[in-house]
Amino acid sequence: MAHNFTLTDAERDAVSSAVAEAEAHSAGEIVTIMAERSDSYHDVALVWSALVAFLMLGALAFVPQFYLGLIDRVTGAWQPDWHPGKVFALALFAASLKFLAMWLLQLWQPLRLALVPGPLKHARVRRRAMTNFKIGAERRTHGRTGVLIYLSLAERRAEIVADDAIAAKVAPEVWGAAMATLVGEIRNGRAAAGLVGAVTQVGAVLAEHFPRADDDVNELPDRLIEV
Repeated sequence: MAHNFTLTDAERDAVSSAVAEAEAHSAGEIVTIMAERSDSYHDVALVWSALVAFLMLGALAFVPQFYLGLIDRVTGAWQPDWHPGKVFALALFAASLKFLAMWLLQLWQPLRLALVPGPLKHARVRRRAMTNFKIGAERRTHGRTGVLIYLSLAERRAEIVADDAIAAKVAPEVWGAAMATLVGEIRNGRAAAGLVGAVTQVGAVLAEHFPRADDDVNELPDRLIEV
């Protein structure tokens, strides 16, 4: 089911308020990023287009008489002269046509995403999350206590990436509940609710391991970053 993930100002404010509330009880700094998608997957589209083209060539190679006879019937040729030059030209034309048709079909993003293997989506989302983390949160806090909550809408996948000090104390699987909340809500079309829930749960973990000090200052933005 397709969902409209355009957030209202009230929903953006709810995410920012959740971040501020979580940070009020912890020395951790939470950054939230919501991306429309994590990759264009042009390479995957090329692979599928090439595969379809090769399948067309394979079909011509294994049952050439069927396709040549079909063309003759369509064109009304009475005395076909299928010398090698014409056969190769036909193969090139058919493969090119299949390649182009498959490429054009994949301009429809839902189809392109549907053809991307799940593990590859996960890897691309993870890579984009790590890139954003390095730019926006890694080692940008005094105690290296930054956490990125990254949501990729098109893939309906999320990542939580923690800075060195947090990663040393909190195992990655501890974020499982927050991840489940985030992904579950996004699948139901409630991106803002998912982010608020994830922020709250991440904040609870941070408060347990990194309680807020009296002189703690806000070092990273609370607002939701949309890319």
